[in-house]
Amino acid sequence: MLAQALLLVCAALPLAQAETVLGLYIFHRHGDRTAKATPPANLTDFGYQEVFTSGTWFREQYISSSAASRISGIEPDLVKLGQLSASAPLDNVLQSSAIGFLSALYPPVGAGMDTETLRNGTVVTAPLNGFQLIPVEIATSGGNSEDSAWLQGASGCGAATTSSNEYFYTPDYMERLSGTMDFYQGLLPMINGTFNTTTATYKNAYTIFDLLNVASIHNATNFNASSLLTPTTLSQLRTLADHHEWNLAYNASTPVRAIQGATLAAQILQALNATVTSTKSSPKLNIQFGAYGSFTSFFGLAGLLPVSPDFYGVADYASAMVFELVTNSTTTPTTALAPEDLAVRFRFHNGTTSNASTPAAYPLFGQPATVLPWADFASNMSRFAVGSQAQWCVACGNTTGVCAGSVGGADNSTSSGLGAGGDGQDTGAAPASGGMSNAVAGVVGAMVTLAVVLLLEGLVLVLGGLRLVSKKRLVAASSPAASAVGGKA
Repeated sequence: MLAQALLLVCAALPLAQAETVLGLYIFHRHGDRTAKATPPANLTDFGYQEVFTSGTWFREQYISSSAASRISGIEPDLVKLGQLSASAPLDNVLQSSAIGFLSALYPPVGAGMDTETLRNGTVVTAPLNGFQLIPVEIATSGGNSEDSAWLQGASGCGAATTSSNEYFYTPDYMERLSGTMDFYQGLLPMINGTFNTTTATYKNAYTIFDLLNVASIHNATNFNASSLLTPTTLSQLRTLADHHEWNLAYNASTPVRAIQGATLAAQILQALNATVTSTKSSPKLNIQFGAYGSFTSFFGLAGLLPVSPDFYGVADYASAMVFELVTNSTTTPTTALAPEDLAVRFRFHNGTTSNASTPAAYPLFGQPATVLPWADFASNMSRFAVGSQAQWCVACGNTTGVCAGSVGGADNSTSSGLGAGGDGQDTGAAPASGGMSNAVAGVVGAMVTLAVVLLLEGLVLVLGGLRLVSKKRLVAASSPAASAVGGKA
C-alpha cells in the first residue's frame, strides 16, 4: 500500500522539463598541417581526418535526428543554409579545415536524395553522391595566420603588437633566453636547414617546436639526427613554447595584448544574442575556424587558467571551444523565450573530438557554475569584448587605413571592451608608435586648432583693414537712424 501511495504522489508531481539546446557557437582550430617555418602551410591528410572526425562527432551530438543534444528546429540531413553560419580567415589551412569539418557535419545525401527532375523530364544526379555545398565566409581578421610565425602577425592591432613585444624585455624572458641557450643550440643538427646559431634560441620557441613537432609526426626518413628528438626533448620544447606563446597572447595588466580573444568574445556574444532575440532569421549554429592565439587570449580574458593548467598550453590541432545556448523552459518554433529563461554552457576539448574523447564543461569568469544565466554570461563577456570597428581602433591605437575616420569619432563613446580597459574605465590607450595617449592627443589637437583659428582671424583683421570696436559703439551704430543711412546691402 505504501508503494502504491508513493507512486500516486510521484505521478501528481510536475515533470521536470528536459534541457533544450537553442543555439551553438563553435570555435575550432585547424587540423594537422605542415610547418610554419616552411610556408605556405597546408592542411595534411592527417589534418583532414582530424577535422572530419570532429565534424562527425558534432553531427552526432547536435545535428542528426537521433542526436543527444539536438539543436531545436535544425534540419538533420539536408542542410538549410539559413540555419548555419561558417567562417574562417583567408588562410589555406583554416579554410580547408572548415570545409573538411562541414563535409562531416552535413555529409553527402546519398542515393535517392541526390537527384532532381527538370521541367523537361531530365533527371540530374548531383556530383559526389550528393555532396552538400556549404559556403565558408571570410573572417575579417586572421588572414594567412598559419603562414606567420609571429603570434600577432595577423592581428593588425598596433597596441597589441607593442604589448606583446614588451615581453621580450621582461626578466622572465631574459632568464629563459639565457637559461635555455645550450638546449636550443643543441637542436641545430635537426634544424640547421631553417635556423642558425643566431635564431636557434628561446625567442623562436614556438616556431622551433612547431617544426620539430611536424617532423616527429611526418618525417620517417631524411630527418637529420632524429635520434636527438627524444620524447623528453619534445616535451621540453612544448613546455617552453606554451610559456612563450601565453606571454605573447595575454597579460592581465595590458588586456589589449589579448585583442584576438576580445574580438572573438564579441563575435560569440553577438551570434548568440541574435539567436536569443530571433526565432527564425538568425543562424542556430555558428562555426568559426581560427588560430591558437585566439584560444589562448580568450582563456586568459575569461579567467580559465585557475580552472585547469590545460588552458595554459597552446591548444592542439583540431581543438574546439563550444558555447551552448540552452533552456529548461518549454519551447515552440514561433515563440521567443525571455532572457531569464536562457543560459549558456561552455565546453572545451583539447585535440580532436571523437566518441572516445568529448568536450568537457568548465566554469567561466571565475564563477563556480558551468551553466550561467544569459544575463550573467552576456555581462561578463561584454567586459572585455571588442565588437565594433570604432572600439577596435581605439583599443589598438590604430589611426590609418580603416581607422582613419574612426579614432576620436562619435562611435567611440562606448565604455565596454578593451578600448575602455575592460572595466568601464577609460585608459586613454596609447598608439602602437609609443606616442601620446588618445586623450592627451585630443587636448593637444584642440589647442593647436584654436591657435590656428586665432592666427587666421588676426590676419583677416590686418589685411582687410578691419578693427575691433566695443559693444556700446556697435549698439549705437545699429540704431534706427544709422539703419536708415546704411540701407540694404
